[in-house]
Amino acid sequence: MLQEPQIPESAQGPRVTPAAGRTAPTPRPVPGPRSAATPRPGRPVPGPARPTPPAQRAHTAPVPAPAPAPVAPTGAPSLPENRSAPQLQLIPAPAGGALDAAEEAVDLLLESGRAPGDILVLTTGEQHPWAAHELSFGDAAYWAQQDAGDDVFFADASAVDRAKPRPVVVVAVNGDAGDTVARALPVARDRAAALLIVCGDPQTINSALGAGV
Repeated sequence: MLQEPQIPESAQGPRVTPAAGRTAPTPRPVPGPRSAATPRPGRPVPGPARPTPPAQRAHTAPVPAPAPAPVAPTGAPSLPENRSAPQLQLIPAPAGGALDAAEEAVDLLLESGRAPGDILVLTTGEQHPWAAHELSFGDAAYWAQQDAGDDVFFADASAVDRAKPRPVVVVAVNGDAGDTVARALPVARDRAAALLIVCGDPQTINSALGAGV
C-alpha cells in the first residue's frame, strides 16, 4: 500500500518567530474621525462659519475719517462760534409717550457716535427715573454729576436754569403743558449748542418756541 509523501517541514516556508527580546508588532488602529480641534492638514475645519462681528456687519465699507477743521492763519482773529441757532428736530408724541420717545432719541444719538456727556435730557412732567434716584442721595451729589460731564444728564425742566450748555439737548414734553413748557423750551434752545430735539405735542411745542421756529 502506497503512503502519501510527507512534505518536510522545511519546505512549508519560513516560520516567522519573534526575535528574542522583541514583541510581535500589533496592527495600527484605523484612524477615526478627527475633532474640529485637530483638522486634517490642508483641510478647513468643518462647521458653520464664524459670525461677523457687529461692527463689521454695520460697516461693510470703510468709513471715511472726518475732514479736519480748517485752521485759521496765524495772527488772524478766530471767528465766534454761532450757537444762537441749533438745529431743531421735532418728534411728535403724546404726553404719555414723550419720555419713551426721548430715550429712543438718546439711544440713536449714542449709536451714531455722540458721546454720553454731549447730551442733556429735560422732562417737563414726571422726572426721569434716573434723576429721581440720584436726587435721593442729595442735591449736591446730583448736580456734581452734571459738572463731571461724562454721562447723559437728566434734569427736570423746572430747573433748566441750572442746566449747563451741551451740544445736544433733548426735551420730553411728558406733562404740564403750561408755564413750565413755555418757559423751559426757549431756555433749552439756548442750552443746545448744535441740536435741540423736542418730543411731544407739535402744537404745544410750536406755541412755546414761537411761530418763527
